[in-house]
Amino acid sequence: MDNWRKSSYSGPGDGNECVEIANSPTHIAIRDSKDPAVGILAFPPESFIPFIEALKAPR
Repeated sequence: MDNWRKSSYSGPGDGNECVEIANSPTHIAIRDSKDPAVGILAFPPESFIPFIEALKAPR
């Protein structure tokens, strides 16, 4: 995937304080903006929203 983009909440400067996201017709992928070579999490599109909702859920 080569269409990585960062959130507007990425922080000052070069914006390396969050994750990056990329999408294709078959997957949505996220990676750490500080160290993108470490690894990528990829989800089918129908699984991405439940993943984000689970992150937002109170603990």
